[in-house]
Amino acid sequence: MESANNEKELLRCSAEGNEAAFASLFRMYSHKLYGFLLRATGSPETTEDVIQDVFLKLWKDRKNLLHIEQFGGYVYRMAQNRVINSLKRMAKETLILEELGKVQPLVAADTEEQLSQKEVQHNLHSALNTLTPKQKLVFTLSREQGLKHDEIAAFLKISPSTVNNHMIEALRQLRRQMSASPETCSLLLIVLFFLP
Repeated sequence: MESANNEKELLRCSAEGNEAAFASLFRMYSHKLYGFLLRATGSPETTEDVIQDVFLKLWKDRKNLLHIEQFGGYVYRMAQNRVINSLKRMAKETLILEELGKVQPLVAADTEEQLSQKEVQHNLHSALNTLTPKQKLVFTLSREQGLKHDEIAAFLKISPSTVNNHMIEALRQLRRQMSASPETCSLLLIVLFFLP
């Protein structure tokens, strides 16, 4: 009961802008959240990003801390929602990459761009070659062979969360390569524009 009262006091002080109290809340929950999120994402980098986002949002809306009855449950739900949104973003990025092969006629119709199919394929091939062997394998099995993440996990004898991690890193790297290439970048914008 004393720890619950202590937590209530920390929430009250944090809501009033006390940084030391908020730092105590962070220390109380960040390690617990880390283990929970790491199991969900399979990525230490993503896990740390989610924890940072959660506590940044809590601090930004700190006046609302007074109204939270069960802070532990609240912070876990926030973290879980952030992970779900992150996975949805990843799925959308995968869809965008999938659609890249379907828009050559739109690009070819633009006389300023005049991107041939060979140039597009070359750009994508170059981007894929920047991936690590494991990232490239996971990406190829997913996008070209059409395997689901659990099927890839069983095939490669790794966990589904590790497959997710490889896909996230692969998409991140491909996005970096796209932004470095004006041709591929403009193609990506066309895909984004025509996606529902």
